[in-house]
Amino acid sequence: MIKKIALVFVGVLLVVVVWQWELVSYGWMQAKGQVQLLWNTKPVADVLADPAYPDSTKQKIKLIREIKRFAIDSLGLDKSGSYESFYDQKGKPILWVVTAAEPYQLIAKQWHFPIIGTFSYKGFFEKDRADSVKVELQRAGFDTRIGEVSAWSTLGFLNDPILSSFLNRPVGSLAELIIHELTHGTLFIKNSLEYNENLADFVGEYGALRFLGQKYGVNSVPYRDYLATKMFYDKYDEHILHGTRMLDSLYRTFKPTTPTIVKDSLKWQTIRQIVVSSDTISDQRTEKRVRSVKKQASEKLNLPNNAYFIGYLTYRKQQNRFRQEFESRFGGDFKRYLAYLKQTYPSL
Repeated sequence: MIKKIALVFVGVLLVVVVWQWELVSYGWMQAKGQVQLLWNTKPVADVLADPAYPDSTKQKIKLIREIKRFAIDSLGLDKSGSYESFYDQKGKPILWVVTAAEPYQLIAKQWHFPIIGTFSYKGFFEKDRADSVKVELQRAGFDTRIGEVSAWSTLGFLNDPILSSFLNRPVGSLAELIIHELTHGTLFIKNSLEYNENLADFVGEYGALRFLGQKYGVNSVPYRDYLATKMFYDKYDEHILHGTRMLDSLYRTFKPTTPTIVKDSLKWQTIRQIVVSSDTISDQRTEKRVRSVKKQASEKLNLPNNAYFIGYLTYRKQQNRFRQEFESRFGGDFKRYLAYLKQTYPSL
């Protein structure tokens, strides 16, 4: 009887593997990459005690721990075992993300995953595999984009390490990054990627300003530099989001009978206009670290496509919604606002 049950189980497992081979293969690749990363991490306490690591590295690690404590104690984010270990990337990226969009609609391709839900991007620990998927999507007619990932969250399922690339960030950007990822571990709604990313961006920026103000003071160089950076990004985001509205309006005029050559001409003419007009954005930052859409276009000798604009819709479209709700309904009381969000929206 046990033998028959075992044979049935193996048979069902084989059917599932054949039926969902792509998902199983992808899951195995992701698990292998994550395990390899975690296997090669080093406890933070060991790094801080190791004379081989420079003081600059140790100071940034201590700063990350301080940011984490602030996020939990002052903002009310959930306690986490993340950022208690260190992974040295040795100057190499470790994760790439592929995004894709319809060529004449600002509609992202969706990927569906068990438990965590639907995403408008797909991550890869193997660059070759990311490149292959990008080529397949291009052959299918999608606009595509592939980019390196500076950080990600396993949503509390695992303890995420400090990546060595974190240490190159200015303090404001570092605080925003850590608080953004800890927000994902606190509240992440299934099948609501745009909401999740916009919320994490809002909390990351708000939390970074509060941390900088508390640690250095609102008149300090770190605070003023980060505030200038945030003001620039707000203007840049609005410019790109305005561009998405222009593109959406254009695409809605296309009919099934509109020739492809006409659609392409109008599409790239509009995108070129968005790129060129980005020069009008004023920039008061002392360190101009952002790579603008115009600079990216000139570097790559081509224009950004719909996949680029989809990324801004995913991460930045709802910023004003969170700001207004936070200020008007909760009077700037962040812990009360966070409690409301956690009670209202079921998280994974």
